[in-house]
Amino acid sequence: LAQEKIGQLTTMRAVWLATVASGKVWDLEIDGGAVPEASDSETQWANGAALNATLTKLQPNDILVIPNKTYHLMGGIQAAGLESVVFQLEGTLSFSTDTKNWPTKDGSRVHECFYLENVENVTFTSSGKGTFEGNGATWWGIPGVGYLERAENRPKLFEIANSRNILVENLLFHNSPYWTFWVHGVDGLEVRHTDIDVRRTTEDSHSVIDLTAFNTDGFDVTGKNVWIHDCNVWNQDDCIAVKDNAENMIFERINASGVGLTIGSIGGTTVRNITFRDCHMHHTYKGIYMKFRDSDQPGVIEDILYENIVIDEPSQWAIWMGPAQQSDSRSLCAAHPCSICWPTLPGAQCNAPVSGSYRNITLRNVVVNNPKTSPGVLLGNSSNPMQNVVFDGVKINNPGQKPWGDSFYKCDAIEGVAMGGTFPVPPCFKDANQVLV
Repeated sequence: LAQEKIGQLTTMRAVWLATVASGKVWDLEIDGGAVPEASDSETQWANGAALNATLTKLQPNDILVIPNKTYHLMGGIQAAGLESVVFQLEGTLSFSTDTKNWPTKDGSRVHECFYLENVENVTFTSSGKGTFEGNGATWWGIPGVGYLERAENRPKLFEIANSRNILVENLLFHNSPYWTFWVHGVDGLEVRHTDIDVRRTTEDSHSVIDLTAFNTDGFDVTGKNVWIHDCNVWNQDDCIAVKDNAENMIFERINASGVGLTIGSIGGTTVRNITFRDCHMHHTYKGIYMKFRDSDQPGVIEDILYENIVIDEPSQWAIWMGPAQQSDSRSLCAAHPCSICWPTLPGAQCNAPVSGSYRNITLRNVVVNNPKTSPGVLLGNSSNPMQNVVFDGVKINNPGQKPWGDSFYKCDAIEGVAMGGTFPVPPCFKDANQVLV
């Protein structure tokens, strides 16, 4: 994302916000009839209906205020076509734990907690830290068993589709049942000073128990002209996931711990011009993560920069480029295309899709401290090797020995070069550390 484009979006936002005061201020409690603090089933349904009804009344330049109280409500909040409105979330929207009576789209697939589409110039803000509470533990179920029961039929906490010029600031998204923040088909998104916290325990790591909160992605985005900055993410899946058909995005000054600063999984589409920079990953599970899933159509990940990244004591791979290592069926160790049980479980497979192309990937000034395993996996397909991959100052301090021993990386089918004091050098890279210019 060009800095000029960021400046244009910021200027447009400032001009628009200056006009908002001319609209009506709606109070969800006073004008909408919502009841705070009560959590009985009747109140949850009534509060959900009150919010949906109020959304239909919003006109350009209106402000919807959710006071600094807790409003328990049923999911299925939906609106479309909103323009130039502000959501002032001073309190908490706490979504129901009644999974059996949750509204569905077709009698089976659940509605999302909060869903907007085709909106423009919309701001979500708070003078403190407004909260979307997902109460996800009920949806995750018993560790290791809950996924077998519900799989991925769980509501996303916050979703916006096919929209323009969105600002999200000063919010907390807590314990989402499924993906936390999913904004797709967007042109112009800024997220700042907003946190995601998803965990089963209070441990300062991602334990086996915590990781059974499957699919609780952090910031998932597609579209173009996205800037997410000065945020904190602790979750049990991708911290940030740049998904299909994405371009011109910057993610910076982010503290993230989970399953990675991620591009993917990507199928038969193109992702280009993505930058992650000035990020810190404390006790994360994965670090830098780029992945293709199986597809019968060609896909491309190109013009990617990870810069000034510090990864402290990752419990799994600090750097992964290759196939998606995931479980997306009830057969948890199936290779789709790379098994989550690989390489630990004998017989588990990890296959790099031939349709996925990596081009022009740079990791610069990346420091990994005390990884618990070997530094990483760099796995291309021999019939379609990764092209122009550069490690510039990628330094692993006290690298782990398992499972790759003195090779440090699983490295195959990459046209790569290591420079700038990179250590250790991946075995399939050209070592340019000693080249004098």
